[in-house]
Amino acid sequence: MNRIVYTRQGAAARSVRLPLSLSVVSCIACSLVFAGGLVAGYWLTSATGGANDELLQLRAELEQQRDAIDVARRDANDHVNALALRLGQMNANVIRLNALGRRLTGMAGIEAEEFDFDRHPAAGGVDPDAETGADAKLSDLVFDLDLLAEELVQREQQLNVLENVMVNRKVSLRVHPRGRPVKSGWLSSYYGSRTDPMNGKQAWHGGLDFAGKAGTEIVAAADGVVSWSRERYGYGNLVEINHGNGYVTLYAHNQENLVALGEAVHQGQTIALMGSTGRATGPHLHFEVHKDGKSVNPLKFVND
Repeated sequence: MNRIVYTRQGAAARSVRLPLSLSVVSCIACSLVFAGGLVAGYWLTSATGGANDELLQLRAELEQQRDAIDVARRDANDHVNALALRLGQMNANVIRLNALGRRLTGMAGIEAEEFDFDRHPAAGGVDPDAETGADAKLSDLVFDLDLLAEELVQREQQLNVLENVMVNRKVSLRVHPRGRPVKSGWLSSYYGSRTDPMNGKQAWHGGLDFAGKAGTEIVAAADGVVSWSRERYGYGNLVEINHGNGYVTLYAHNQENLVALGEAVHQGQTIALMGSTGRATGPHLHFEVHKDGKSVNPLKFVND
């Protein structure tokens, strides 16, 4: 096999004859080198492309993680702001409850030491954390919220007790006879021994007399239930009210009764009109107060 060899520029070409076997080997070697170059180039290109794909995927995942962190941070800030707002609202409620409690305590006439809304109610007990050795680790904000929630519960307990005291006191006052039993008029005869206006003899007068114009409104001295509403000998038209706790009041000589037997009445409600029925010398109200079945002087109830 002939090969032409060029040595340098301008020189004449020279022809070299190679053996056939060497020529074949040379051709195969050149082919292998060329094929190897193609394979290496393809592999390098494939490897580089795969790395780029992985890098792009990692960057995308990193961006997603960054977005997730931003969202979590915003959510956390929103939650903190919401907790701070709730804390402010609860604190305002505690201040209002304390002010209300102090005002109600004053209105009820209760000693300030008995319901001091500036201090926690007296209580005690074993600390469960001291026994278990637990060490609560809470954020300041959550701790403040828990503290305020506990304070609200304590204030609620104080207000419940205060409400019960006031209700019981209010009920007790409303069923306790007090005040004048007439809208107008003047006290014409007192409780006790007196000269009887009908026969001039000394006699016992078991009530108070209020003189006035016929038709003057007569009012209930306390809450109760009407236990009599019709004529009774000597009393004329009579209204009797049972107030419970042993108290009964009587309203006599009425021109007209305005309530019926069994009717519930309230303190200050008009129950009759002043008249002169029964044993009477003129329009007036004969008012009696009985306690546990015995008549008592109504004047202390009228003056209350």
